[in-house]
Amino acid sequence: MKVLKTRFQGLILIKGINFYDKRGYFRELLKNNFFKKQKFIFWSISKSKKNVLRGLHLQTKFKQAKFVSVIKGKIYDVVVDLRKGSKTYGKYYGVTLSDKNSTSLFVPVGFAHGFCSLDNESLVLYGMTNYRSKKNEVGILWNDKIIKIKWPIKRPLVSKRDKNNIILKKFNKLYLNKF
Repeated sequence: MKVLKTRFQGLILIKGINFYDKRGYFRELLKNNFFKKQKFIFWSISKSKKNVLRGLHLQTKFKQAKFVSVIKGKIYDVVVDLRKGSKTYGKYYGVTLSDKNSTSLFVPVGFAHGFCSLDNESLVLYGMTNYRSKKNEVGILWNDKIIKIKWPIKRPLVSKRDKNNIILKKFNKLYLNKF
């Protein structure tokens, strides 16, 4: 396994290795010594069809760092830096994660997270450092005109809830001082 830094402070890629044989493959996902200060306490899996777009989500009160890995399929994963005072505030980072490229993403506290599925079926595994609190969740609009994310799909399937997420300007007014 290899840890690769990004231009965003604290945001890292974990490059795993799949060990293939005639039965399938074995992959190591995460070693605790990569994250000495992080304790992942809540694990979830999402299943998405092709062109499903989820996000961009974050917790306001019970902040979460996340570990994101694809166990089946392929996604374009996106995070937006919402940490007050960060050099990369309001900027996004996008990366393709798949079961074939064995790449995972560690997302520090203060980033909104989302992805779109690029395969007929994508299973995404999340590890989080805090529990989800529905009433302390906020979403940034996936097609915010200030952030300008270049999604690799033309017609995303977006939930009603995510279509009603707020724009970055409104986030700045309501939540920026919390990060």
